[in-house]
Amino acid sequence: MKNISMPHTLVLMFGLMVVSLIVTWLVPSGSFETTVNDHGQEVVVPGTFSQIPDKEYLSPFSLFTVIPRALGDAQAIIFFVLIIGGAIKVIRETGAIDAFLGSLIKRYGRRPNMLLFSMMFTFAMVSATIGVAEEYIPFALILVSLCVAMRLDAITAIGTLVVGYGVGYGIAFMNPFTLVIAQNIAGLQPLSGYEYRLAITIPFILVGFHHVWSYARKIQKDPSKSLMKGIEPKEYISLTDHPPLNRRRKLILLISGAALLGLIVGIATAGWYLVELSALFVGLALVVGIVSGLGANKTAIVFGEGAAELTTTALLIGFARSIALLMEDGMVLHTVVDAAAAPLSAFGPEFAAVGMLFIQSILNFFIPSGSGQAFVAMPLMAPIGDIVGVSRQISVLAFQFGDGLMNMIVPTSPVLMGILGLAGIPYTRWFRFIAPLLVKLFVLCSIVLVIAVWIGYE
Repeated sequence: MKNISMPHTLVLMFGLMVVSLIVTWLVPSGSFETTVNDHGQEVVVPGTFSQIPDKEYLSPFSLFTVIPRALGDAQAIIFFVLIIGGAIKVIRETGAIDAFLGSLIKRYGRRPNMLLFSMMFTFAMVSATIGVAEEYIPFALILVSLCVAMRLDAITAIGTLVVGYGVGYGIAFMNPFTLVIAQNIAGLQPLSGYEYRLAITIPFILVGFHHVWSYARKIQKDPSKSLMKGIEPKEYISLTDHPPLNRRRKLILLISGAALLGLIVGIATAGWYLVELSALFVGLALVVGIVSGLGANKTAIVFGEGAAELTTTALLIGFARSIALLMEDGMVLHTVVDAAAAPLSAFGPEFAAVGMLFIQSILNFFIPSGSGQAFVAMPLMAPIGDIVGVSRQISVLAFQFGDGLMNMIVPTSPVLMGILGLAGIPYTRWFRFIAPLLVKLFVLCSIVLVIAVWIGYE
């Protein structure tokens, strides 16, 4: 067993692509009729599923042609990651990040639990309210540096980040990209039922943090138990050897903080997304290069080096998108939805509510986009809920859980794979860490859904 090595993440992703292609050969093609609802969104019409008689089989060559197509399809997030890599490399070249992390370690080195909990809580709240996910990618390398310097590891750092935003998307008491869209499709008042979602917020965050911190304490006591054992950390800052936090570095940190604040304000008030955010980081790199005295040539060289270091991460994002694209090309997504939804009508409301959770979780593998999943699944789940006695509010809650929580583990999520690539965490190692937490959270979700049925959550 010791001679068996785990496959590289790109190898794993290609294997999943092969499986997806085989699925398109074995599963009948089919589709629902679609219509445009009152909000101008294209949704499927329940009861209209039909198989496509003349199935077209994808060629094995599709495994290769789909990759450049997927890279093009995911180009916005790919270039966002590359630009972030370049910008952070420029900031790191000034010593500002190292100096800042050194000061944090000096202040919180003996209380890492408080620091990590506050970070996870912040990530969860921002995701639950304004739907941030991709925008957290810049924090990955910084968190890894901080945790490694506190004698933790990259998985602790990324666990704090990913569990934070995953739980935030799962509870989503006012997320405009998932909750509001799903409620609109289900014919519910936007943001209605927020009281119950607020009530479950703290329990979910506590379960997530307990899992991350239990792992962190274990490796603090015995570093050999780290899941990153044998993998050289990408970032490391000594507890005692870090540059001083002088005036110039403080100014660079102030400029960087202002850019991050601008990121938040732009998302919340101006509808900024990846193009605008990428432009923000390009501008940040230029300003930092000038203020630090690096000069134009040195700034350009360092920026290019930082972007080049994330080439593998960019490929991972494209491979992740390739899996879903193959399923779409084979026209089997609607077939999967129809087959999964049918059994729910044969059981009671409690079982049906929990069943919806598992169906939404399965769908998230094929449709990692929250809004995309809402358009496909909610037009089916809402009327099925009506039949089996599950309120539409509960149907939306099951959708939120399945979409948000599964984004912490599905390898088809470009955001997750991008973050893992940045942190240098092989997917197989991450799976071993996150899978037990998903089991705990699904038990909690099931309890929450059953209680929602009992109390008549509307």
